[in-house]
This record gives sequence, C-alpha cells and structure tokens, in this order.
Amino acid sequence: MKLVIIFGPQASGKMTIGHALEKSTELKLFHNHMTIELLAPYFGFSSEMWRLATKFRQEIFEAAADSGLYGMIFTYVWAFDLQNDWDYIDSVCTIIEERGGEVYFVELETALEERLERNKTPHRLQHKPSKRDTARSEQNLLTTMEQHRLNSHEGEITRERYIRIDNTHLSADEAAQRIKEEFQL
Repeated sequence: MKLVIIFGPQASGKMTIGHALEKSTELKLFHNHMTIELLAPYFGFSSEMWRLATKFRQEIFEAAADSGLYGMIFTYVWAFDLQNDWDYIDSVCTIIEERGGEVYFVELETALEERLERNKTPHRLQHKPSKRDTARSEQNLLTTMEQHRLNSHEGEITRERYIRIDNTHLSADEAAQRIKEEFQL
C-alpha cells in the first residue's frame, strides 16, 4: 500500500490537493478532519476527542494496510517543534512500512495571506463544519502559527520519498499533478 502524507499549516490546501490527487489516481483520501468532524460534536476539542481520533486513525491505517488497497492520502498539520507530532508521524509510517507499504511525504508551504483566503472557501467549509465559524478558525490559524513551527527546516526531513511544494500560486490540480509525477502514482 502507498500512503501519501500531505502536511503543512492550516488552510495550506492539504485536503483540496488530496481531493484532486484522489481524482487522478487510485488513492483514497482520508483527510484529518474526517475523524475530527465525527467526534467533535460529542466531545468538543477535548483530550478525549483527540484520543479517539488517534485510535480511529490507527485502526483505519492498519485495516487499509492489510486490505490490499492501492493506497491512501492522509492530511496532517505537523508541529515540528512538538516531539509528540514527530512520534505520531513515525507511528503512522511504521504501521504502513511494517506491512510492506511505502510512505510518501508532501510538505506544503503557503503564504499567510493566501491561507487566510483559503480558510473561507466553500470547499473547505463544506468538508469541515468545525471551520464554519471563520472568525474563530482564522484566530486559531494565527495562534497556531505563532505557537508552533508548521513547516520543516531545510534538510530536517530526511526521507527518500519527500517533496516540498510552495503552492501559494498553484491550483490544487497543478499541485496534485506534481505529486503524481514526482512519485509516479
């Protein structure tokens, strides 16, 4: 199985690019808000919601890796200053790689002004109900950016299958095409 992990700051286009990549490959999109939106109505953004989201994701990755599925796309906001995030990504990679799969890393970097615009797009709000309070979502985006480092330093990611894309001025289809070509998906 192939797992493409698309990571970058909030509203950098991870899910939208994932949808475009899904349309042009046999990969299935599993964006991070699929578990968040399932659980948040019951538990809010509590530690219990995050515990369950992590557990659900693990079970889904394991089942997918054992299923014969061609592959998945997973999206994630990775705080590079938090060891827990590094450990989480390592655990996801281990699930796939121990079962003979391959993991591909796609890092998005996007100018803040563009992210603030993307934060309000109909596509994003359709798939992420918890982002529909756009003032709150924008404040969260800005606060998270101030508190954490959401893009890697050059050379920090040492994986063989890694690409970094500045998608500030790229459409989702253009970014997806780059990913597809780079990794021959």
